[in-house]
Amino acid sequence: MSNTSRFRQTILLFIITLNLISTWLHYIDNALFLSRYPGPAWFTSVGVISTVIVMTPIGLLGYWFYIKGKFWSAYFLLALYSITSISSPVHYLFPILAPMSLKMHSLIWLDGVMGLLLIGFLLWSSFVLKEWRSTLATN
Repeated sequence: MSNTSRFRQTILLFIITLNLISTWLHYIDNALFLSRYPGPAWFTSVGVISTVIVMTPIGLLGYWFYIKGKFWSAYFLLALYSITSISSPVHYLFPILAPMSLKMHSLIWLDGVMGLLLIGFLLWSSFVLKEWRSTLATN
């Protein structure tokens, strides 16, 4: 494995770590203060926490596939995982019934930006670097 591959793996690990932190912070806050977050009536605290518990291993598995050079599986799982972050600003599509705090706005946007950062990495890896070609060359 080259130093550049290891460097890209480190970058991705950093991005996923930021995503995990931002998502867990936002989702826990969302579950604790569910009535203050705008969203559909069917959202529950248990559902919010269950989502982050289910999605976290998907992101980690995506990273594992990435370091193993199974890029298409990694891209799919990491893109799926990024939905937990990039969907956070969807709160703003629902009527705001109670004023949201600066903390709530910050967590929503931090999570959304971290999701975009992950998607940016995936686009860079797949369309610019075309890392998936390295697995074609070895097969």
